[in-house]
Amino acid sequence: MRTIFSVLALALCLAQLSIAQVDPRWKPNDPDRPLPPVIEPGTASTEDAPGRPPSDAVRLFDGKDLTQWAGADGQPAKWTVANGYIEVVPHSGYIHTRQPFGDCQLHVEFAEPVPPVGESQGRGNSGVFLMGLYEIQVLDSYQNKTYADGQASGVYGQFPPQVNASLPPGHWQRYDIIFHGPRFDQDGKLLRPARVTVLHNGVLVQDNVELSGPTEHHQRPPYKATPDKLPLSLQDHGNPVRFRNIWIRELGEGQ
Repeated sequence: MRTIFSVLALALCLAQLSIAQVDPRWKPNDPDRPLPPVIEPGTASTEDAPGRPPSDAVRLFDGKDLTQWAGADGQPAKWTVANGYIEVVPHSGYIHTRQPFGDCQLHVEFAEPVPPVGESQGRGNSGVFLMGLYEIQVLDSYQNKTYADGQASGVYGQFPPQVNASLPPGHWQRYDIIFHGPRFDQDGKLLRPARVTVLHNGVLVQDNVELSGPTEHHQRPPYKATPDKLPLSLQDHGNPVRFRNIWIRELGEGQ
């Protein structure tokens, strides 16, 4: 019985670590409480043109070049840049940001190849890897059957999306992702698992789900201690998927 209570207490403690708490330093409606910073919220994209990111965002792709990205070997990224988008060059390798990121709000837009080629995991496959470890699947899931936790907007191998909100190939789609990375103590013990919320084309498809560890194909590996920030990656899975309007807002503790 004592063991059960100990496990429950630990679970409650870990849950509290990932939930923002009311700051006891301030009374309700306290006029002396510091105000949030003012930003410009940005604009929505259209089919023809990407929107403008919030003024406090880091623009990871501005439609012109890949200077903020590198290939797996640290050399310049080999993907194609044309007409305001990046296109995967099949078999050229993943690309990753030169800057590391952790807790964040991430916006990514992508378009699947036209005409569609292949089926299941062979059709329009790519991925957004948070911290290079936790994949939000990119796939042509419009009238394309595959396993549930491998379709578009799935947390690969762990959580299928709540609904399939995919658009037909050729249309610009968007992911809006809220990610809180794991935390480890100085001995490498897990203090807080990673959590992610995903909106696919404005539809909530992942609701603050708790990741079991890094995402892998046919595996569910456990957490291993990592820094709080690591580079973001985009996957080369052999399909010429396009990306545009990639921006990120870093989140502080409690956001």
